[in-house]
Amino acid sequence: MMNAVHMRPRAPAKLSLPAGATRQMSGRFVVKAAKVADGPKVAIVGVTGAVGQEFLRVRWCRVLKARDFPYSDMKMLASARSAGRTYEFDGNTYTVEELTDSSFDGVDIALFSAGGSISKKFAPIASDAGCTVVDNSSAFRMTEGVPLVIPEVNPDAMSGMKYGQGGIIANPNCSTIIALMAVTPLHREAGVKRMVVSTYQAASGAGQAAMEELELQTREALEGKPVTQNIFPFQYAFNLFSHNSPVTDTLYNEEEMKMVKETAKIWNNNDVKITATCIRVPIMRAHAESINLEFDKDLSAERALELLAAFPGVSVINNPEENIFPTPLVASNQDDVYVGRVRRDISRDDSKGLDLFVCGDQIKKGAALNAVQVAELLL
Repeated sequence: MMNAVHMRPRAPAKLSLPAGATRQMSGRFVVKAAKVADGPKVAIVGVTGAVGQEFLRVRWCRVLKARDFPYSDMKMLASARSAGRTYEFDGNTYTVEELTDSSFDGVDIALFSAGGSISKKFAPIASDAGCTVVDNSSAFRMTEGVPLVIPEVNPDAMSGMKYGQGGIIANPNCSTIIALMAVTPLHREAGVKRMVVSTYQAASGAGQAAMEELELQTREALEGKPVTQNIFPFQYAFNLFSHNSPVTDTLYNEEEMKMVKETAKIWNNNDVKITATCIRVPIMRAHAESINLEFDKDLSAERALELLAAFPGVSVINNPEENIFPTPLVASNQDDVYVGRVRRDISRDDSKGLDLFVCGDQIKKGAALNAVQVAELLL
């Protein structure tokens, strides 16, 4: 068995791994960014939310700097009740403006993370004004003609699009992004025939208020007090439950169907069979996913680990001898998606089945980081 942890360098912070884990580094592009006069003007729509705030955090600023994203100015947009707040970004202070029909005059790229209803109303307005929109909501994901993009997976879907020329690009659902970062290199090698996914999804997927309520409930439960339940109809702390999205006529909830439909669009393949069960767990910001794969061709666990270790944006933590594998805590606040527990499916008599366990930060690669990577492709 492969006993290795494959990590990519990320400065200045270093990831602390469990005892017994080892590292193997492979390269990542590292360059410096700057505010430049001729760069695109960028707007963040929904800047006060969990994903919007991720764009502005110190860690996130480091990502922007490391990714050589040039910009001439930054505009921060939110609802009327948030207008007037101030935020620091890259050494400058910005005042939040109310989102209106005229907010996108002179803006080249808009990163939307304010919910589907806001995106449906304002993304077309922004596009008509010549602003290219990267939308993190589900509003346009399945709209024909709107690219649904994970830059490491299907960058060609937005080929020819440039900033300042209008258009909308959709960010996939966080669970889809995290799953396909791990599964795509295997799919390219052996062809995925069927995928069975069980997700264990963090509070951050339900927004900043859900994260705050999980923290509050944890304190209340430990103190023996009745817990505050404003976000979910169940106690969240020390509990888990079926994902809170509506259940469809198929008896799958909307989150599960997003994984089915979005995978088909991203891979441009309607033949892959997918079934998913999505569960909300009391973790703050990183999702975990258990994935079973059936392939068209033979694929060994050893070869799968090689493919995963070589894929950009993926790190392997796979140490069966010491039982060290990915965890949501290790994945939190990190750029990469972490994969481990890679093993042959022993329920099969052939070598066409594998199981793996995947963890990824829902706010970063599941949302904000993927959006900025998409915006990079517009430059």
